[in-house]
Amino acid sequence: MHAEPTTFRDTPCIRLQADGASALVALHGAHVLSWIPADGRERLFLSDRAIFDGQAAIRGGIPLVFPQFAERGPLQKHGFARTTPWTFHGIDDDALFELVDDGTRFPGWPHPFHARLRLHLDATRLSVALEIDNTGDTPFAFTAALHTYLRVADIASVTLEGLQGCDYEDSANGGTLHREHNYEVTFDGEVDRIHGDVVAPLLLVDGNENLAIEQEGFGDVVTWNPGEQLAARIGDLSPGDHRHFVCVEAAQIVQPAVLAPGETWTGMQRLG
Repeated sequence: MHAEPTTFRDTPCIRLQADGASALVALHGAHVLSWIPADGRERLFLSDRAIFDGQAAIRGGIPLVFPQFAERGPLQKHGFARTTPWTFHGIDDDALFELVDDGTRFPGWPHPFHARLRLHLDATRLSVALEIDNTGDTPFAFTAALHTYLRVADIASVTLEGLQGCDYEDSANGGTLHREHNYEVTFDGEVDRIHGDVVAPLLLVDGNENLAIEQEGFGDVVTWNPGEQLAARIGDLSPGDHRHFVCVEAAQIVQPAVLAPGETWTGMQRLG
């Protein structure tokens, strides 16, 4: 795997290349903006209206959610990792990005930690691993997710396989609890669900194209598409954008991760 510094919309980035595939990662949030396997087809959705000001979260790609999912805590929505500059530390087997805090950097978060994002790229697959070290002297709990926006041709023809039998919290319907009985999950209107205890690999079926999705360490999967009405109120989406992505997020939400001093937590999502 080869890495070179570059910019995208005036944002410092690292471009990764391996086996005819490429990925583009912004240092702002260690945010994966693009993943193009060797077949030349972009697999991630990035909004044309995404904001690249070094402050806001970027709409699309793979935002990092840490240490808080959504509004489930006192911090800003989805935490601070996705809106903070990370440092690129080069390549061994993986491309390595790091974020270090001594407990004084982020208001409302007094816990020292060392976060690492590891990316591995080959001709057909992308692996993204988030590692969190507790470098302080007291335990802390957190929630986290890889908020992956997958590009699709038309949301109306998309199905997701592998969630049958999982319980889920329907965030678009007041947080009500349900069990998924369907082998194929479809996306009709607003979908916002937290599926717990997901162990089976998933398969995203987009017309004649399939994408395998696996995860380790993360216990949950979030499925999200805003649907037409909500999408129209999201300023950094263009009209009709909701038809061209679905978020399938590896997540740790239902049972927050708890790290004792000196412990490390790792969650990984593999695409392809």
